[in-house]
Amino acid sequence: MEVLPEFLSVEPRVDEAAFIAPGAWVIGDVDIAEGASVWFGAVVRGDVQQIVIGPRSNLQDGVIVHVSTNGRPTVIGAEVSVGHGAILHSCTIEDGALVGFGARVLDGARVSRGAMLAAGAVLTPGKVVPAGQLWAGNPAAPLRDLREDEIANLRTIALRYVALAEAYRSGRARIYQAD
Repeated sequence: MEVLPEFLSVEPRVDEAAFIAPGAWVIGDVDIAEGASVWFGAVVRGDVQQIVIGPRSNLQDGVIVHVSTNGRPTVIGAEVSVGHGAILHSCTIEDGALVGFGARVLDGARVSRGAMLAAGAVLTPGKVVPAGQLWAGNPAAPLRDLREDEIANLRTIALRYVALAEAYRSGRARIYQAD
């Protein structure tokens, strides 16, 4: 029985203006768009389905992105921030959304445009966080609507990571690694 399908022969497609930090792993059928960043210790594993990371999105330190063999990709829109240690699995994160530190987004779930999933929350399979809402808890449930200034701040966070990634990519920020 073949355990690993044809996706293993597919190389990731990474835009030249994207940033992949040392120690991050990007494997298989993965598209990473312009200005996106994958930070230290993150794993993006498209070994059984496709993963798409949109423009100016950031996967912070220790994020894990994977997919299911059931035909569902993981799709991350534009200007999305995925906080440190979060896990995304065969789900959709729409443009301008934020997934908090250590949150989990499971198969078939969706965080809609300009929505936020709080730190540590678990969005169970098939659930949808509607646009402009904050959900929290395990299992995640609606907490409140986001204010306009909070929604605007989601974009500010994403663009801050674009600038930070450019500093690393250009060599202005220094990386020291122990031998």
